[in-house]
Amino acid sequence: MDERQHHGRADDDGRRTTDNGAATSQFVERFAAQLVEAGMARMPAQVFAALLSSDEGALTSAELGERLKVSPAAVSGAVRHLAQVNMVSREREPGSRRERYRVQGDQWHSALMEREAVLRGWQATLREGVDHFGLQTPQGRRINDTLEFFQFLEKEFALLMDRWEARRTRASDR
Repeated sequence: MDERQHHGRADDDGRRTTDNGAATSQFVERFAAQLVEAGMARMPAQVFAALLSSDEGALTSAELGERLKVSPAAVSGAVRHLAQVNMVSREREPGSRRERYRVQGDQWHSALMEREAVLRGWQATLREGVDHFGLQTPQGRRINDTLEFFQFLEKEFALLMDRWEARRTRASDR
């Protein structure tokens, strides 16, 4: 067992479950605020943090609205955004028309892989800028510096993702 302190209670099988009280609310508020500081919109950040901290990693729109004390429309818009950037998935509750929204264990990996595609698009445009202005001009050199930075990121990102996959594989083999 790791050294982190566990909060919550044990269920009938002895597994840890979280209480949905003040400690959980504080976590959601704090992590959502940090996500907002990093550039995520406030409502998607709150929905993501609430899903991440839920026992099953999945909640309905009504459950999210109740936990966050927000309207169904606010939840809907946040979930739409999070689904577009691969941070949550939608699933139907068995035997119901209600949808549940789920956060996956690899959501950060998926979201970053989407960003990598964006970086490749930026690189193509930056190459065009370098070709247009030329390396002999100040703007051509600035654009080329940006291009080289993104090329560096792409190479390092690929290596980093390979290391992450190897680590996850080792962890799942235990």
